[in-house]
Amino acid sequence: MDRLLTIGYAKTGLGEFIATLKSNGVTTLLDVREIPISRCKGFSKSALAEAVRAAGIEYRHERKLGSPKPIRARLYADGDYSRFFASFGTYLKSQQPLLKQVAKELTGGVALMCFERDAATCHRSVVARHLEHLTGLTTKHIEVIGGGDSKRTRAHSGQSLSAA
Repeated sequence: MDRLLTIGYAKTGLGEFIATLKSNGVTTLLDVREIPISRCKGFSKSALAEAVRAAGIEYRHERKLGSPKPIRARLYADGDYSRFFASFGTYLKSQQPLLKQVAKELTGGVALMCFERDAATCHRSVVARHLEHLTGLTTKHIEVIGGGDSKRTRAHSGQSLSAA
């Protein structure tokens, strides 16, 4: 991979999401949700894979890079993001072989995707940091701005995120 990005799809439509990926040169969308289903139209695994592939972007889902249910459940119960990121970071250490495989196999512009709009409150930021260490890349967090099929985005390069 030569570029590492992250994106969340909360509060956006599929058209503007795909336009954002394309305008940022994403060649592979890496879905890092443990369970890739969504109440948001078009963002469940099969529909999303079909839509991004039709736009010329590869889709890959890595369940083991998602936050395990017990870790998510604790966050929902106590709202403690420090504990969440620490617990997820510990879990992710057990996924080093997969992270190394992903870093080696993926090429081009790779965007890690999850639901949360803000990377600072999403486990994908921890996954991105692990991939940064393996690739030497700096993560660019992109966000879809506006309604409809807007192509405007906000980018956050080198954003400081909670430690894991």
